[in-house]
Amino acid sequence: MSDNCIIGRQPILGRNEYLYGYELLFRTTDANEADVQDAGRATANVIINTLASFGIVALLGGRKGFINFDFDMLMDEALELLPREHIVIELLESIEPSPELIERCLYLKQAGFLLALDDHQYSPDFAELYAIVDIIKIDLIQTPLETLPDILEELRKYPCKLLAEKVESLGEFKACHALGFDYFQGYYFARPDILKKKKMDEDATTLLRLMRLLADEAGIDAIELAFRGSPALTYKLLMLVNSVAFGHRHKIQGVRHAIVMTGRVQIKRWIQLALFAADGDDAFDHPLVDMAATRAGLMEQLAFVHPQLQFDEESSERAFMTGILSLMGSIYDIDIRDIIENLNLNEEVAAALLDRSGHYGGLLRVMEHLENLDMCTASAELAAIGINPNVLPEIQLRAFDWRKSG
Repeated sequence: MSDNCIIGRQPILGRNEYLYGYELLFRTTDANEADVQDAGRATANVIINTLASFGIVALLGGRKGFINFDFDMLMDEALELLPREHIVIELLESIEPSPELIERCLYLKQAGFLLALDDHQYSPDFAELYAIVDIIKIDLIQTPLETLPDILEELRKYPCKLLAEKVESLGEFKACHALGFDYFQGYYFARPDILKKKKMDEDATTLLRLMRLLADEAGIDAIELAFRGSPALTYKLLMLVNSVAFGHRHKIQGVRHAIVMTGRVQIKRWIQLALFAADGDDAFDHPLVDMAATRAGLMEQLAFVHPQLQFDEESSERAFMTGILSLMGSIYDIDIRDIIENLNLNEEVAAALLDRSGHYGGLLRVMEHLENLDMCTASAELAAIGINPNVLPEIQLRAFDWRKSG
């Protein structure tokens, strides 16, 4: 099993060979091959990686993302976690027409999703579905070129676009272009890219605890505490905010703010997918994960006694988030500049992470001195800030207590 989050991305082009979107493909290794033993789990992995590992903006660049769904995943409400303005739902060829399917597709269409039929072979049995979907993908391997004119004559009775997939030669592209196909996909244009990021495994215990809290309608304090115990989940929550709230203008102030922005329903759907996508491996074990959580708790407590921060209600949130994110680069091999670029962070938090400047940067410097057992420099930094170093033991106890209560 790879230590990376891996996703395949194959371009889909328009008639003028402009980039219309990408099909997002499940991958388990760097070998650019799919090992799909469970279509639902494969889809869940693609969704999780799209939203919370890579981020919708970085992955799609404002273009459409096509994702495959089998019947069970199509019917799951977790699908609605996806940003509908960016995602095209592909119905796998294994799906058969039924009243239940038609009802679900009409609902998704009215909700704003685009729908596509994947690897499709024309059949009159799909007539009702043809009237609903936006795109029909015709597989050139399964459908010979000489049969296409008659098939397209039937499909043009419906208001959908046509996509030629598995286009593997210039001749096939020219033939399909002449027949009036709207979109094109295949090895003739490009094989799928393989995108990788260091995997940030979620602790299944934390995910299950979050599911239970949400099911019990727990207060935001309890939900926030569960997130705070996991730097990986906190980082992915921030990525999720930027994916499901694409274009949101508000800077993220902290974990609680991110939870409110995302909403309980969306968080619940994300956790369901994360549990479903899990491969059963042990959670990623790294000593710096514990250090990040401890650092964040201590910075939060220091903000409460900081002369310039203690009267700002959101300062403790920002201090905590600064501490959590400050070790992401070391833990997960992520450049801190990428974190700042991908997350819509408060400017002061971003400055602290980048060059240890500002009030939160000062607290971060104190933490680094403490972790290096340089108590003299840490005390001098605290005194310069206006915090009496003698309060540090009590503050450290309070910081450790929040972890025990989680």
